[in-house]
Amino acid sequence: MPQMPRGAATNALVILNVLVWLVGFITGWTEPMQIEGGFWAARLHDALNGHGSALPIGYPWVVPVWLTPVTSAFLHAGLFHLAMNMLLLVVVGRVVEAALGSERFVLLYAAGIAGAAAVHYLVDPLSTTPVVGASGAISALLAAYFLLFSRRRPPAIGPLPAVAVHIAWLLAAWVGINLLSQLAFAGSALGIAIWAHIGGFIVGLMLAIPLARGHRIRRPRHDIP
Repeated sequence: MPQMPRGAATNALVILNVLVWLVGFITGWTEPMQIEGGFWAARLHDALNGHGSALPIGYPWVVPVWLTPVTSAFLHAGLFHLAMNMLLLVVVGRVVEAALGSERFVLLYAAGIAGAAAVHYLVDPLSTTPVVGASGAISALLAAYFLLFSRRRPPAIGPLPAVAVHIAWLLAAWVGINLLSQLAFAGSALGIAIWAHIGGFIVGLMLAIPLARGHRIRRPRHDIP
């Protein structure tokens, strides 16, 4: 079994996510933390339109709305949500960090957070459901992982270069997976912010190659279809 890269930045992000969850669990503040630190599209919409948020009515907001895309990325809805995201972060994040270097990896992760919040807001600016979780940022890492390391790449189509076709196929597949996930969990208590996932993935597709330029890519020892 190939040895996984150490990934100092990846490990730090995992530890920080777990510590935030533990604070909420131990203190019983999980729900208040999600309300306060979650990303409310409607709250941002209110702020952009020059009036105070009414979500929830009279709630004494402490975290500025502009900071909530970041705080929401370190909050999780439960232990299962946290565990799934951290498993993906460890497996994918360490490989991407080894490929890009820690500084560029952190930049990609931060851009994924911003992209996830932006697309979620653009699609549903009046959403009154707070978004929490690292999935948007991890989606950016997944995009970079597949784009940089896929061995099976589609050929060019007419004037479209092979890399553009590859990006289009990856995006189409990711959108399809997320739409199917939303359909599968429709009517259940499990809410999936698919547009945040898609936003993070788009950012990863946009930045992976530019960030990889000038940096020696370390290819993982396993094949990626």
